[in-house]
Amino acid sequence: MRSVDASLPVETIVSGKFRRYHNIPVWKQLLQFRTIVLPNIIDTAKIVVGTLQSLLKLILWRPDVIFTKGGYVCLPVGVAARILGIPLVIHDSDTHAGLTNTILAKWAVAIATGAPLEYYDYPASRAHYTGVPLDPALRPVSEAKQHEAKSKLGIAADRPFVVITGGGLGAKVINDAVVASSSNITEHADILLLTGKSHFEEVSKAIGDERPTALRLEPFLAVQDLYVAFTAADVVVGRAGATTLLEVAALAKPTILIPNAQLTGGHQLTNAARYEEKGAVVVLDDATVEENPSVLVQTIDAILRSPEQKDHLSQAIRQFARPDAAHEVAALILASKRA
Repeated sequence: MRSVDASLPVETIVSGKFRRYHNIPVWKQLLQFRTIVLPNIIDTAKIVVGTLQSLLKLILWRPDVIFTKGGYVCLPVGVAARILGIPLVIHDSDTHAGLTNTILAKWAVAIATGAPLEYYDYPASRAHYTGVPLDPALRPVSEAKQHEAKSKLGIAADRPFVVITGGGLGAKVINDAVVASSSNITEHADILLLTGKSHFEEVSKAIGDERPTALRLEPFLAVQDLYVAFTAADVVVGRAGATTLLEVAALAKPTILIPNAQLTGGHQLTNAARYEEKGAVVVLDDATVEENPSVLVQTIDAILRSPEQKDHLSQAIRQFARPDAAHEVAALILASKRA
């Protein structure tokens, strides 16, 4: 969770993504020309341009190996690597392969995964379960360290603390649920809601001046502040993004997931299901929380009132942590470079 090294050179290319929506039938998507079909046509052209840009840069740089993380911007780079015969190593954080990695896996000399290999269809000879590289500071902490983190936030050591986040951009469904139950949700715990920058003013106005003192609002937190908040937390509530999941797994935090059902390929639903089947998280349906915000309050209270469930969730989610992931991925990259 450390900030990016400012000394690292950064180059950009043009790229585009293929819009697919998990909860909309394909035929309906094809009828939405201006919002789906036309942007996909434009972005296909961007991928071609990005591939040409990548070819030029890679010819100039002449790298020994290329590492990509699976986002749509990786596709032009991976295609260029294939054309130029440069070894390609890919990494998949989610518990199922995204479109870019599905394409690039055919050419990759090595494939690293964030979850056990049983969740993927990658060739066993080239796939390696490494986990997701995280800051080495992310480790389960002692009760004393948790109390120290709470003290930094001004929370009493014996007061339960819950961090609720919708990710970097925030999540309206989660924000609305907290607003609707703002008085009840703080009855037994201090709450930190990370609204997302674009939602902060709206949420602040919706709660108004009667906001309970135990409810804190922040648009987002800097990396180190987020680490302190997660360390202090007794329960974390959030979406089911792969990196956030592995961060709370590394810290062994009891976690409630409200996966976004609308994202491409339903990858958050898949992530949440993989953790839920191992008894590592409690999963709430997005639509259910939207219709009945009290479900979130009841679920938080149930965990806080049950030391046995808290301990079970903490131990179960910890099995997904891979503290040596960064070293394993680095070794895989170095072993794959061309002579």
